[in-house]
Amino acid sequence: MASPTFWEDNRRAQEVIRERAELTRSVTRVRELTRAAEDLGVLLELAAEAGDDGSLDREIAEGVTRLGRELDEFELKVMLAGSHDAKAAILSIHPGAGGTESQDWAQMLLRMYLRWCERAGFKAEVVDLLPGDEAGIKSATVEVTGEYAYGFLRGETGVHRLVRISPFDASRRRQTSFASVAVVPEVDDVEVSVREEELRVDVFRSSGPGGQGVNTADSAVRITHVPTGIAVQCQNERSQLRNRDTAMRILKARLYEIAAARQREELAELTGQKKEIAFGSQIRSYTFHPYQLIKDHRTGLEIGNVEAVMDGDLDALIKAYLLWARGREAP
Repeated sequence: MASPTFWEDNRRAQEVIRERAELTRSVTRVRELTRAAEDLGVLLELAAEAGDDGSLDREIAEGVTRLGRELDEFELKVMLAGSHDAKAAILSIHPGAGGTESQDWAQMLLRMYLRWCERAGFKAEVVDLLPGDEAGIKSATVEVTGEYAYGFLRGETGVHRLVRISPFDASRRRQTSFASVAVVPEVDDVEVSVREEELRVDVFRSSGPGGQGVNTADSAVRITHVPTGIAVQCQNERSQLRNRDTAMRILKARLYEIAAARQREELAELTGQKKEIAFGSQIRSYTFHPYQLIKDHRTGLEIGNVEAVMDGDLDALIKAYLLWARGREAP
């Protein structure tokens, strides 16, 4: 940063400043945790030397519990060191083959992620939602904003499998349903260049239920990137301009991910869309019947409290994935 040529590349300079600030916060936090551990050690020594009758036990126990919790939180932050982990995330959900069953499963996943965002303090905005014909949803796109939103959610990319007694089957038979989840980081405008002649913009009336006057204007926007065939639509605002801006942000995020994946020759790993949404391709299984169990097939983590997970308690699954991913990246 002291170099005379540091500001010649403004974008690179901003990245270095951001990286330095992150490292400074990490070093400061390590020192704080080290001091807390040393203070607890001194307290233990004093209690032992004075032949303490147990009056300090509660204070020591509370200190150890608090330090353990703070270490767990810091460990997560250290694992979120990817180039895009600190950014906002764009999460998309699509049901697999299976009609109403899979569409209902996609809606259940949508609720699960919205509840997790609420628990974790992230702002989640559903920017596009296509309801199913009978129940559930045909697709959904959610914009999640907050510190490290993408870092926490990136491990959710993949196929999610549900096994349950079907509520739509009069014979009460067990059904297996699939839905795919894709998570990409929201990128800055300067990172992706899209030419106007490569875009096809369509406007139409918003679909879905609504009150008087909601669906009477052509406010919904669909933008198609002709070279890649990627289509993005947004209909959550009454303003056509605001819907267009949101759709462009999502489109640029997806184009950036594809370009980055091609450079690494790992497109399937990031988008999770080359795998068929069917048997053998799932990253996680949610079994409601004949027993209750959620299993992540990458980390091996199993959770028996199905209701808690479906209500947004994903922290254990997210942490297990981050630890697993860090182990794979280690030399």
